[in-house]
Amino acid sequence: MSDKGPWGGGGDSGNGSGGGGGGDDGPRNPWSMPPAGKRGQVGGSTSLDDFLKRARSGGPGGGPSLPANAGRLWLAAVAALILVWIAFTSFHSIGPQERGVVTMFGKYTGTLNSGIQFTLPAPIMRVQVEDVQNTRTESFPAGGNQANLMLTGDQNIVDLAYSVRWNIKSPEDYVFEIKNPQETVRAVAESAMRAAVASKNLTQAIGSGRGEIEADVQTRMQTLLDEYQSGVRVLGVSIQKAQAPAEVDDAFKAVTAAQQEAQSNLNRSRAYAQQVIARAQGDATEFDKIYEQYRMAPDVTRRRLYYETMEQVLNRADKTIVQPGVQAYLPLPEVRRQQQATPEPEAPAPAPQAQPTQTTGATR
Repeated sequence: MSDKGPWGGGGDSGNGSGGGGGGDDGPRNPWSMPPAGKRGQVGGSTSLDDFLKRARSGGPGGGPSLPANAGRLWLAAVAALILVWIAFTSFHSIGPQERGVVTMFGKYTGTLNSGIQFTLPAPIMRVQVEDVQNTRTESFPAGGNQANLMLTGDQNIVDLAYSVRWNIKSPEDYVFEIKNPQETVRAVAESAMRAAVASKNLTQAIGSGRGEIEADVQTRMQTLLDEYQSGVRVLGVSIQKAQAPAEVDDAFKAVTAAQQEAQSNLNRSRAYAQQVIARAQGDATEFDKIYEQYRMAPDVTRRRLYYETMEQVLNRADKTIVQPGVQAYLPLPEVRRQQQATPEPEAPAPAPQAQPTQTTGATR
């Protein structure tokens, strides 16, 4: 192997080449020394080391050189990033209607009021801002035009559409005590409404009892949400539609019309009763006044009452006044009434005149 390489003859060892026959006609030995001037010598520095040396020392060849205060520039950049991080995660602008829930490493530490507030930067402290004055509205059913059937206390079915208004009462409870506040409020409202409707009959549910149902649902919801410590305040419940299912709607409309007519008749009867009572009370008051006068002068009052009574009775009757000493009585009003009631007889038709007859013979 010393005389001949794996790719050809050994060649002249004196010229330092690994090629065969001292020429370029054979393959070159890869383990031989490279020709002078083509590569750096074995054991010398590489081009990367030379570049780094020139960059540090600004050596010949015009290579780039790092500034002498590069460390200070890096420190200034890091400090600027830290300041920006602190400014964006430590100062919090809380609106008048908002509150900020502060946690340190995930544990609740306090609540921030409105204004510019300062905390430790994240992730040490985090602030979750909640709008506590925003009124949220939940509509049932969610689709709007879908049927929402419920069972009443008298085993009838009613179709209800209603809405619930609520806001945040305690932001810390709202954030930590319940996982999904909106779904919780909807579930509680649905349960409270079904319980309230089950305590009423159909007439109350679709008519006069709607106000009582709304107040009952609000009370039930607030009680249950307070037991959950949800931090939610129920502002009100409003029923938009309460009617029978569409399949029996016509029959229920007829029943409603009959109920309204019955209520109207009842109102009229009550008005008439009040009029009769008022008239009776007036008569009683007048009698009391007459009785007081009677107690002071019984004879005069008795005679006056007699005259007034006879005047009222005789005013509606036919009468004839007879003076003493007159014996003949002529019922003129009765005769006049008979004359007015008897129709006049019709005039008789004239009788036809008889024609004279001629006779022959002697007349006695």
